[in-house]
Parts: sequence; structure tokens; C-alpha cells
Amino acid sequence: MSERPPLTVVIVDDHSIFRSGLRSELGPGIDVLGEAGDVEEAIRVIADTRPQVVLLDVHLPGGSGGGGADVITGSVAIVPATRFLALSVSDAAEDVVRVIRAGARGYITKSSSGAEVAEAARRVDDGDAVFSPRLAGFVLDAFGAVAGETAQSVDELDRLSAREQEVMRLIARGYAYKEVATELFISVKTVETHVSSVLRKLQLSSRHELAAWALQRKLL
Repeated sequence: MSERPPLTVVIVDDHSIFRSGLRSELGPGIDVLGEAGDVEEAIRVIADTRPQVVLLDVHLPGGSGGGGADVITGSVAIVPATRFLALSVSDAAEDVVRVIRAGARGYITKSSSGAEVAEAARRVDDGDAVFSPRLAGFVLDAFGAVAGETAQSVDELDRLSAREQEVMRLIARGYAYKEVATELFISVKTVETHVSSVLRKLQLSSRHELAAWALQRKLL
């Protein structure tokens, strides 16, 4: 079996010492394409390098004051296939919820080792949602995970055709329309039609809401 190619990442943190330390600890399987220390710089670097995963601090200068969430919302339209892993000293519920609602695929604390960060980044790139154990409860609470939600999810999914469900999962994972078309052997126009239908049937207004909806229901 061939060895897995290096995972490309960008490190976003306003402390250069932390960025340097993390870069040195990630290991040979991670290729760091760039670094940034504030919201505007991060969006530029991510757009220029198009990494597979962004390792993202929650609290950053610049933007509208949303920190890491501003980076995600400012980047997702430019690099829809890139995934975001929040990496922060904060374990406050509001910080966790803010970046997850913005579109982060996971959230781990800076007490994690370099090997743990690298593994979390690979899992996020593979489509998993990754959280430090004590933070997972915040996410479940924030997205209303309660008993009986599974039955509701099945009912909602029943509104979608089999093809619409395929498109929904790929879009929610961050695939661009062209990538979905290639994956499913359909035209981009057909993808657009399916996405419009999915959003209408689920009463959602954007692909960001769709991603949150799918994450909440553990459909990714």
C-alpha cells in the first residue's frame, strides 16, 4: 500500500511562538503551507495556499470581532473544500459554539500534543467531526441533541430523494459544486438544482446552515 501523502495545513494564531512550536511538533506527515496572525492575513493566506485543513485559534485580532469564526466565514466561499479545526486555550462554551456554527469541523484545546493535533487534522480532512472529550457536550447542547432527535432526522431525510441526500452530504462536508458533480457524475447545473431543492425542503437558507444541520444529526 502506498504511503499517504502529506496533509497540507495553514496555522492561524496571533502568537508567533506558538505557531513556530506547533509547526515543529506536527511531524513529517504534515506540510505547513503558511501562517497568519490575524483575521485579514489568515483569509489572504488561506485563499493563496488553499490548504486541506486550517488549524485555527479562536481569539484573533481583526475582522468584525468574531476571531476564528470571521476567518471561516471569510474563507469558505473562496476555498469551500478547506476544513477548519479550532485549536484554542479556551474551553468556554460560547467560543466552541461560535466557531462550530461558523463551520469548523472540530475543536481541540492547546493542551493537545503535536501528534494529537496532527491526528485530529487528518480526521477532520477525512470528514470526521473531532472534539476534545470535555467539549463534545457543549456542541451537543448547542445544537439541541436530545432524545427523539434521531426520529426527527429520519423524518426530515425522508423528504429528500436518494440523490438529494447524496448531494446534501457532500455539500455539507464542504465540497464545491464542481467537486460534487465530478463525484456523482452529474452536471454542475444538476447539482445546483438539487441543492436548491434540499435547502427548500429542509427550510434552510445557506450551505452553512446545511452543514450545521447535518453535523447536529451526525450525518457527515
